[in-house]
Amino acid sequence: MLLAIIENMIRFKYVQCVNKNSHQLDKNTGTKDSVDSDDTEGACQTSLSTLCSDTALLGINDVSDESVIVPIDNPEGYVETGVLCQYSFDDFEPIKVIGRGSYAKVLMVELKQNQRVYAMKVIKKELGKKHKNNNWIQTEKDIFKIASEYPFLVALHSCFQTVSRFCFVMEFARGGDLLNLMQEKRRLSEDHGRFYAAEISLALNFLHTRGIIYRDLKLENILLDHEGHIKLTDYGMCKQGKRRRYTTFSILGTANYVAPEVLKYEDYGLSVDWWSLGILLFEMLVGKSPFGNSDIHVFQDVLTRPLRIPKSLSVEAASVLMGFLNKNPSYRLGCDENNGFCGVKHHLFFKSVDWEMLEQKKVVPCYIPQLNSDRDFANFPTEFTDQDVACTPDNPDSIYHVDLEGFEYVNPNFRD
Repeated sequence: MLLAIIENMIRFKYVQCVNKNSHQLDKNTGTKDSVDSDDTEGACQTSLSTLCSDTALLGINDVSDESVIVPIDNPEGYVETGVLCQYSFDDFEPIKVIGRGSYAKVLMVELKQNQRVYAMKVIKKELGKKHKNNNWIQTEKDIFKIASEYPFLVALHSCFQTVSRFCFVMEFARGGDLLNLMQEKRRLSEDHGRFYAAEISLALNFLHTRGIIYRDLKLENILLDHEGHIKLTDYGMCKQGKRRRYTTFSILGTANYVAPEVLKYEDYGLSVDWWSLGILLFEMLVGKSPFGNSDIHVFQDVLTRPLRIPKSLSVEAASVLMGFLNKNPSYRLGCDENNGFCGVKHHLFFKSVDWEMLEQKKVVPCYIPQLNSDRDFANFPTEFTDQDVACTPDNPDSIYHVDLEGFEYVNPNFRD
């Protein structure tokens, strides 16, 4: 058992970069009836990173890439009728760095033509050297387009490419992330934690009903908008299947949030997201992870140690945590084939939640970020905001020359 845990730890270190600026890619081969055969992913996380994760994946997607024709009366005044609307880096004024990794960084930028502020994720094309094709970037774009339909997911404004970089322009959630909030609050009240858990549940269910496993739920990837509502971000580790209940078998994730079935090399599906939500809710209510922080101990405890619930929590909170953190995915809350998400909605812990009002963002958040303007970056770590906003100059000898056909896109439904 110990050798298996150590092997798992090594494999996770290959796809995870906690507190490091490194990037790794993991090629999983082999086919199964219930698994996409070209399931290849890479992941990198930088400590305290907000919006920015050097992630890449190769996958099969059902979402088509369509050209966007902007009508002549477009309120943004982009272009005349019939002309494909595209952006370039020159259309934006960089303001601050708000996240960074080895192959990507996220900038707070201003669109010059309307002085509106967005977040821009900039990914170096040299990442593609490690792959035979660039499906991974197209996959992230496609997930972005789907996510833009839902209020609790970060929406895509547009995307374009330069000689050396892919650029995603996104809405700017200026309230910071939950990690930053938890470092300030230490722990949240049950009402506060319930509010975030309910909104996150809605976001996960939206993705799940479209065959998408999120796979990287954690404090850093949950942003707050200016009103205090959550926004899931970073779709680099998402996996999209062709049907509702497909499974995959890739070994990846962030150690503290990884489900037992992943550690045991078992096929897994949507169940891993509900496990991660259980870990996240425990952290919010208790102020620490339920299975420690040392990687090897986390893996061993996840597989073998019973969950210990503090007596300070209510019976309802203890019950929902036990439900989400059931080591058997068949009995985990949210995973029942008949009830699914309804099991989550009807749990006693969420009894006070008006799900319809919540989804319409008509429930007042428990915490509203203090912001001075739409350019306020006080909720982002100074380790990023103090950095030089300029991108590293291109080295002509090391540029990875690749143009992804059809990558340029402007979201016609984007609302500021």
